[in-house]
Amino acid sequence: MSERRTSSPEVHGPASSEDATRSSGSIPLPVPSSSPSSLDLAAQASVALKGIAGSPGVAVGPALVLGDLRASFVRRHVHTAQIQGELDRVKQAVTLAKRTLREVSQRLPIAMREASPILEAYELMMADPALHDRVEQKIKEEKKGAEWAVSEASEEIVALFGPSEGESKDAYILERRHDIEFACDRVLRALVGEDTHHAVRLDEPMIVVARDLSPADTAAMVREPALGFVTAVGTRTAHTSIMARALEIPAVVGVADALASIRTGDMLIVDGLTGQVIVHPTEQAIREARQRSEQHLAFARRLLSARHQPCVTADGVPVALKANVELPAEAILAVDHGAQGIGLYRTEFLYIDRTTQPGEDEQYEVYRAIVEAVSPQPVTLRTFDIGGDKFASTFQLPAEMNPALGLRAVRLALKQPDVFLTQLRAMVRASAHGDVRIMIPMVASMHEMREVRRLLSQACEQVRARGHAFEEHIPLGMMIEVPAAAVMADVFAREAEFFSIGTNDLVQYALAIDRGSQELAPLASPFDPSILRLVKFVADVGAKFSRPVSLCGAMASDPLAAVLLVGLGLRELSMEAAAIPEIKEAIRRLTVGEAERIAELALVEDSADRVQAVLARELSVRFGDLLAGIAEDESHPRSSYPPIPSDPHAV
Repeated sequence: MSERRTSSPEVHGPASSEDATRSSGSIPLPVPSSSPSSLDLAAQASVALKGIAGSPGVAVGPALVLGDLRASFVRRHVHTAQIQGELDRVKQAVTLAKRTLREVSQRLPIAMREASPILEAYELMMADPALHDRVEQKIKEEKKGAEWAVSEASEEIVALFGPSEGESKDAYILERRHDIEFACDRVLRALVGEDTHHAVRLDEPMIVVARDLSPADTAAMVREPALGFVTAVGTRTAHTSIMARALEIPAVVGVADALASIRTGDMLIVDGLTGQVIVHPTEQAIREARQRSEQHLAFARRLLSARHQPCVTADGVPVALKANVELPAEAILAVDHGAQGIGLYRTEFLYIDRTTQPGEDEQYEVYRAIVEAVSPQPVTLRTFDIGGDKFASTFQLPAEMNPALGLRAVRLALKQPDVFLTQLRAMVRASAHGDVRIMIPMVASMHEMREVRRLLSQACEQVRARGHAFEEHIPLGMMIEVPAAAVMADVFAREAEFFSIGTNDLVQYALAIDRGSQELAPLASPFDPSILRLVKFVADVGAKFSRPVSLCGAMASDPLAAVLLVGLGLRELSMEAAAIPEIKEAIRRLTVGEAERIAELALVEDSADRVQAVLARELSVRFGDLLAGIAEDESHPRSSYPPIPSDPHAV
């Protein structure tokens, strides 16, 4: 019988406190009952699976495949005499599940404390009256057992978020659906007894493979020797990815064929830099993966060591790098990664995970926590961007053939001024605790900006009348996401005190391409010359009228794009926190003059592909390590890089 190829498992994620990160508290997960034989494994050819790079690093080791996280149970009806007992079981299960989460949170290592609010949010979801009312109705009126009632209530609440996973267009909404599923899953586990039995124990370092992992599940394995994570669903902004980055464990998410192609014991290479998973790798591939992981570790250590240094170009021009966040915990992470404030705080999460509107005091406490976490750096609070593909059951939205062009964002806010005023008052009150700016999404007309300014003044007067402290002048700005706003930027400068370009939606509207379309995704490029020209025009308007201009779309997280944006005139970028050290390093490598010459070269091209070819040609040598995510080759020091040509038409 041929021997199964084995190799000592290894992993290298970002530089870290190397080993504080495996601290404790297992949360039970279903463990597979069997694994394939050595003969089966040896006979398999290498298979490459593609997913999304969720957390950087490269891991090599055997797989542990977990079953579906949804607890299994018998769907049973109960007698009238058993109803109260079932209601009591649900209460006890919620209490047990919440206690388990608190225990996990308390055992988190210091490096992961910023993840605690995510677990706390799960506790709040478990206590949501909307969930308990549905569960009680199913037990009392439909006489369903506790497990069945919780499961169905969960499915009904998840359905409020719109289409199923396969049809969902918005990663944010998809993650909120997952949050509800995970919270209810904790209660189901407690009901069937899995919160105290059958916890996953890794006898050796292994790569965990599952359909999905909740933050609670990920955090609970912190003491286990998990080398990496592979999930069948998820995005880079999914909580699995966020928690993996906090744990500094490589992760690839959204690997559709993961559960069909991987069995427990299979040797894997998980490349969190490229989003690739290799099943049954060759010995040569394993050696190369180990070398790549060492190079990435050196690269990550260098970037992280410089994350708190000023972000300036090679000729000393400052560029502010801020963070896009949606949870208070992310604000702390952003500061740790060197962010100079919060350039975009998304407030939608306050409205989406519930059936009642959030009150003023609740919102104020959340905004205050964000502001205090990053003080004295500024925080830009964006008013709710609900509508389109961001569905919230707290709003009664009309059915529309094209929601992206319908009642959403500022239009919805002005249609429901009482709801909008509640949010504005909470933001105004938060200004007493630090530097707050307020930003309005999806503005398309001057009337909208003037109405928002009127309502902001009204909110300030209401806060003053109630005796709350606040900053007398709060800068009011707008998102540039609609082509009309971009081409009228000089006019909007009369009302808006700052601009923030949202390239994700600007690309959708300017190019008439649904941002959720998989088929058209290659065409929806922020490098399209039309988008670059709009960005350039807005940057020029900002300089002319002394209006700060930022860019907060995904484009800002790309090293090549960041240099191009500096060349187009931007001096402030906002991105996910994890990208800040890399973008800071990219900007340090060029002078403003060199960036401007690259922008000139790009602006004369006639397609996104040609623009990207220009960037690759001019920057691939200088940015080789950044693009590959590995340590720079010492034989090519930066001082020897060729200068950017001064002639915009030079080849």
